[in-house]
Amino acid sequence: MHDSHSPVPELNQLAELQERLGGEFIADGFELIEFGEPRHDGWSDDPEFLDAFLPFAYANSSGSLYALWRVDDRADLAALPVVVFGDEGGVHVTARGLRELFRQLACDRPLWVDWAGAGFGEYEGYHREGDGRGQARETYLAWLDQHVGLTPAEDPNDLVEAAQRELGAGFTGWAGRFVDGL
Repeated sequence: MHDSHSPVPELNQLAELQERLGGEFIADGFELIEFGEPRHDGWSDDPEFLDAFLPFAYANSSGSLYALWRVDDRADLAALPVVVFGDEGGVHVTARGLRELFRQLACDRPLWVDWAGAGFGEYEGYHREGDGRGQARETYLAWLDQHVGLTPAEDPNDLVEAAQRELGAGFTGWAGRFVDGL
C-alpha cells in the first residue's frame, strides 16, 4: 500500500506499517481495508446514509467495521468521528477522530459491538502476546509514538464514553432516520 490507499495521510502511514508487518494485526482483529468501499450498505440503501460514511478497517475478527462519519464538511478527514458497524447489530460512535482510535488500538483489547453499545473488553486468560504476536503490537506502539506522538489510552473505554457524551445522541438521532432500532 502507498499514498494512494486513502486521502487520509495517517491511514496511509498505518497502511505502510500494516504491509511491513506482513499480515500480523497491530491490535486485536484490526485490519485496514479498501478506503471508502461501501461495506455498510446492508444497513440502509439511502444515498444520504451511504455517502455519510467512509469505511476504512475491520474493527474485530468477527467482521465489525470502522468508518469515518462525515458529520460535517471539514477538510481534515482524520478529525472526523469514528463509527463502528457491528457485525451482529448496533452502530455507535467510538472515537472523536483517528487520533483517539489509534490510542484505543494501542491497548490491544477486543472490541465488542451490539445494539446496546460498543466497547473494549478485557482478555480472560488469553492474550495475543502469548501466541508470539506481541512484536506487531510493539512495532505499532513505536510507530504511534514516532509518527503520531501518542501513547496508549489508560482505558480505551474512557475515550468511547467521551465520544458518546459528545456525539452519541446527535449520531443516534441522525442515523435513526435510516436504521430501525437505533
